[in-house]
Amino acid sequence: MLCQKCGHKNASVHLTKIINGNKSEIYICEDCARENGELDFPLEGKFPLYQFFSGMMGMNVPGGDAAAPVPATVTGIQCSACGLTYPQFGQIGRFGCDRCYEAFGRNILPLFRRLHGNQKHMGKIPARAGTNLKLRKKIEQLKLELQKKIAEEAFEEAAGIRDRIRELEQKLVAGGETDA
Repeated sequence: MLCQKCGHKNASVHLTKIINGNKSEIYICEDCARENGELDFPLEGKFPLYQFFSGMMGMNVPGGDAAAPVPATVTGIQCSACGLTYPQFGQIGRFGCDRCYEAFGRNILPLFRRLHGNQKHMGKIPARAGTNLKLRKKIEQLKLELQKKIAEEAFEEAAGIRDRIRELEQKLVAGGETDA
């Protein structure tokens, strides 16, 4: 489809405007969209990802707050594979290679906690394929609960949890075909 404004180039931008309840649609090329100011987004280029990560890590960024120093405990850390330093990671907001995670691992856990609320992945499990995995997770969760009950000396509740763990372990051995 050709641009509906200039009629020369292929239309790559679809604009829909609703003004006073009247909807108008136009297909225009990128050049015409720029001329009309349709491709100017207020936050574009003003919120780079590296500034976000650097702020979360409490690091100094170029053009940022000079009062936020790089923590002394991480200034000397460097990836042995690619040579990326921890302050460089804070500035660019991404790792240099697959070994950077291991090099910076202990120091980025607080960052993960702030970003995700947890440092352990808590994703969803597929309904069909995850039966055994769900059982294992439930058993793991019950074992932690069992340890708490034992520490609290709530032995009757602990015995009930122990029995539930045994029951789930039997289901796991049998193939996990019934619901957890």
